[in-house]
Amino acid sequence: MREKIKVGGMVTVRVLDKDGNVKRNKPTFFRRMLHIGGKPLVSKHHNIVTRTGDALIADALLLNPNKTKVSSASGFIQVGTGWTGNSTKLNTNCNTPTGAAEELDDNYPALKAEWGSTGDTTVCYRATFEAGDLNANGINEAALLNGSGASAACLAYAQITPSVNVTQADTLQVVWEITILGQ
Repeated sequence: MREKIKVGGMVTVRVLDKDGNVKRNKPTFFRRMLHIGGKPLVSKHHNIVTRTGDALIADALLLNPNKTKVSSASGFIQVGTGWTGNSTKLNTNCNTPTGAAEELDDNYPALKAEWGSTGDTTVCYRATFEAGDLNANGINEAALLNGSGASAACLAYAQITPSVNVTQADTLQVVWEITILGQ
């Protein structure tokens, strides 16, 4: 019997105001006429586990891994404005990084659900860029890294679409989910 293993994921980006609420886009003409607020500033898009990420996953299965895992001690998420769509499987970080990479929030990575429940094959990573960390328009890419230096390896890379704008007063929260399924 042959088995295939699929690795995939989803990245969700939220722009939060000073009170921790999801900010909203300005309402369109029709939304204003119908007295409906603008859409929430939430972007959700699939990711690609990079070539280096494939190797990191294989290495993590070894008794004594050679590479640093993306863990609470070493995990970082980087954002940028340089999405091109070219050779995303080969990306080693964001094409045009914006601000400093942000370390993972406390208690991350974590399983999406309790062991034995639906969702226990999904690992969640979350980083929160606090107010003042970023001030950028057109953030349209993100990378999940096993460090913050030049030697950091990229586990996964994603397009952020629609792109988001973040002011000094905003908080940007990036939630990364990677699911591993046997087929």
